[in-house]
Parts: sequence; C-alpha cells; structure tokens
Amino acid sequence: MVANKSGGIELYFKRIFGLMAGAVGLTALTTFLMIRYHLWTGLIHNGGLSAAYYIIAFGGLAISIWAQARAFSMKPSSAAWLLFLYSVMMGIVICPLILVSSPISILLSIILAALMFGCMSLFGYKTVKDLSFLGIFLFLGMIGLILVGVVSLFFPLGATFNTIICLIGVLVFALFAAYDMQTLKNAYAVLSDGKTKDQLAVLGALHMYISFIALFQYILGLLNSRD
Repeated sequence: MVANKSGGIELYFKRIFGLMAGAVGLTALTTFLMIRYHLWTGLIHNGGLSAAYYIIAFGGLAISIWAQARAFSMKPSSAAWLLFLYSVMMGIVICPLILVSSPISILLSIILAALMFGCMSLFGYKTVKDLSFLGIFLFLGMIGLILVGVVSLFFPLGATFNTIICLIGVLVFALFAAYDMQTLKNAYAVLSDGKTKDQLAVLGALHMYISFIALFQYILGLLNSRD
C-alpha cells in the first residue's frame, strides 16, 4: 500500500512537471519564432506597444484566471489545452522584453530562475513547516505586482522603482513555488478521486508555470536594469 501511494504521488508530480515543461517549451518556441520571422513587429507601434500586444497580454491574463476558476469543472485534457494556449500567448507577451535583453542576460536569467524555482519547490515538498499562512500575503503581492505591471504599460517607471519591483517579484514568486508545491502535495494526500487528481495536476502545472515564467521575467528585468 505504501509503495502504491508513493508511486501514485510520483506519477502525479511527473504529470504536473511534464505539463509545466511542455508549457515552458511552447513559450520559448513561440518567442523564438516571433523573433526569427520578425513577427514581433506587430507588437510595436510608433515606438510603443501596439493594441495587439495589449489584447494578447490582457487576454492571456483573463484565460489564466478563468482556467483557475473552472479547473474542477473542465476535463483535464481541455484544461491542458488552455494551459498550452496561455503559454503561447505568454511567449508573445515576453517577446519585447527578450528583444531588449542581451543573450548573456537571457541565459543567466534562465539558469537562475531554474535554480531558484527548483530549490524552492524542493523546499516546499520537503519542509514540515506549514506554509499555508503565506497564501494571503502572496496573493496580495501578486495582485499588487499585476497592478503595477498594468500601470507601467502606460506610465514608464523610474529605474530605481523598477529594480525594487523586480526584487519583490522574485521574492513573491520564489515563495509561491514553495507554497504551491506544499499545497499540491497536501491536496494529493486528501483526494481519492482520480479525475479530480488529474484536474488538480493541470491546475498545479499552471501555477508552477506562472511562478517559473514570472521568476524568469523579474530576474531578467533585474539584470537589464544593471546593464
């Protein structure tokens, strides 16, 4: 019985990180194709971001919120397709940030984001300390970061303020990786229905994907501010 339970949770997390890895790969591929074939020009208008960029950015945000709200009323396969659609949209959204970054900064950001994400996820899985108290603070921090991000689209922020926001973003989403990992582990322990576990796996993949991509963006923003 213990072996089966262990094997079950291993498969559960393999599904979560498999879906997350696929989403990250789709984001990277989308950004590469956007740059390789100069499709990014449609995101720029008169030296600023075009209407198409805002539609995709806010559309992606709406999809992620809707997918989380409907996670347990959709088929796992349908939720997975929404995750992949969102990852493609994110690949388009981060394209302008990639364009103004050096290859070294991009590579270093990927490495640092992966290391930080991996360490914090492992901490969340292994720690016996209850991290549930972080939930409300992380949620409010994320909402604040989204609002600041929306404002910055229309009103450029100063370099110092930008650096502070990036530091806060790194902290918030690093903690989110640990918090979500523990939440997913605890949820698996109390769920018995296979379909619900599959739905939770897709939702977990979305949460972990968001944390990783956000970490990458904020770390890259920090590195760019130093250039």
